[in-house]
Amino acid sequence: MRLVTYATPTGARPAAVVADDRLVDLGGIAASVTEVLSSGDALDAARAAVASADVATLPRIDAATLLAPVVPGKILCLGYNYRGHVPDGVDPTANDPEYPDVFVKTPNTLAGPNDAVVIPAGATDVDYEGEVAVVIGRRTHQVSMEDALDHVGGYTILNDVSDRAWQRRQSQWALGKCSDGFAPLGPWVVTPDEAPDPQDLLVEVVREGVVTVSQSTSTTIFSVAYVIHHLSQVLTLEPGDIVSTGTPQKLPAAQDAHRPLADGDAVTVRISGLGELTTRFISAQVVATQESAA
Repeated sequence: MRLVTYATPTGARPAAVVADDRLVDLGGIAASVTEVLSSGDALDAARAAVASADVATLPRIDAATLLAPVVPGKILCLGYNYRGHVPDGVDPTANDPEYPDVFVKTPNTLAGPNDAVVIPAGATDVDYEGEVAVVIGRRTHQVSMEDALDHVGGYTILNDVSDRAWQRRQSQWALGKCSDGFAPLGPWVVTPDEAPDPQDLLVEVVREGVVTVSQSTSTTIFSVAYVIHHLSQVLTLEPGDIVSTGTPQKLPAAQDAHRPLADGDAVTVRISGLGELTTRFISAQVVATQESAA
């Protein structure tokens, strides 16, 4: 299933997407997508509701206001996790780190799939990173690698927006990663039974019509199973938590033509089997002008 959270006059409600553009409301089954993912009974009931739905009577998804599909207690992200190109005959694993480089994005960074990201005043080098994000479905503590994927509730897309200038100012990355709205998420969570193999997904990013990133998750250093196992040795992962698995490097032409994100730019992250997440960027100055004119 593809599970979303959408806004209604009475509050946020979970739903499933069917026939590509219709919503099956699941608010009578669970209060949130996280609750659907973390309860076997709720998940079974949601599947039954989808199977029995009369598609012709369902509202269209474009008539709904999509919110972030889950509200995580923790957003844990990886730094370097994709191997780059190496010359023929060179061992591609030679420079692999022993352990993942883990950082956090704070709760204020969460944004919905249709929310514009505001470029903060004074930001000089805002950048994007398209990533496969894992949604935890079961409480996870010191899980083995063999059992780690059993704790996955589903997969979604995260744009790890970063202010490189702030990131370069210190050894810790928090101030470069945690501006308001710097973690657009969605548009939905794909449950594992309908998601492809997480180690065989094509991650692409398109900026203004140009593909700037294109690489398979088969080239990651640390698998989803390993990352969940590794993190759970230190902290308990709770249902709804997000583990974002890192971004591939930009293609050489995109690296050479790097330009910080600016007002009016749009970036689309598309991942095979998971869908697309398009994020628009707007400057803080434009927002301030709009608010003063309102």
